[in-house]
Amino acid sequence: MSAGFGARLAAATADHGPLCVGIDPHPGLLADWGLPDDASGLREFGLRVVEAVGGRVAAVKPQSAFFERHGSRGVAALEEVLAAARAAGTLTIMDAKRGDIGSTMAAYADAYLRDGSPLAADALTVSPYLGFGSLQPAVDAALETGRGLFVLCLTSNPEGAEVQHARRGAGAGVESVAAHVAREAAQVNAPVVAAGDALGPVGLVVGATIADAAARTGTDLAAVRGPLLAPGVGAQ
Repeated sequence: MSAGFGARLAAATADHGPLCVGIDPHPGLLADWGLPDDASGLREFGLRVVEAVGGRVAAVKPQSAFFERHGSRGVAALEEVLAAARAAGTLTIMDAKRGDIGSTMAAYADAYLRDGSPLAADALTVSPYLGFGSLQPAVDAALETGRGLFVLCLTSNPEGAEVQHARRGAGAGVESVAAHVAREAAQVNAPVVAAGDALGPVGLVVGATIADAAARTGTDLAAVRGPLLAPGVGAQ
């Protein structure tokens, strides 16, 4: 890839607007579409969505879990959906929320962020709650391949506040966990933006339904200089 993820996403949103369409084939939605709750239904659902929106929106976001629940056939369907989106020229964000340490995190990075993997996407959602530094293998892979990450920061589920709003540090250095995550992302993005990209490769997941959470937690979203993935339209 000749351009980094932030630059490619900025170009896609300039051309098509900021909408990212989720591909979330849960059983009820498959039934509404008259599709079976099996791998063939997942495949048909995903390909229909890509056919409808490919080349018309900035990105699509397959939710890996709905495909994984049907085992290897479901994962094969996910691979086809990703390939179709790539062929349509639409950015893909793999919503898998992976998070681990060491070689295991590196394996996730190989699966979702390396050229040649059938599950490779343009970006991957990740969880920083084993420590932001645990994401380093994914950060390295994203920087090396021109891909991106979206790090869970301020999520819309009520339970998220237990961790994300918690305060850490002492004295003048006290900050919320969410603010710390944002600050770490900003540090990764800074040299990329300084080199000329409009956005860095590390974005944040911030629920669209909790607009005041950033202010309440002292989280400076603008300083991140990365994209925001703001789920909030439809079932969460």
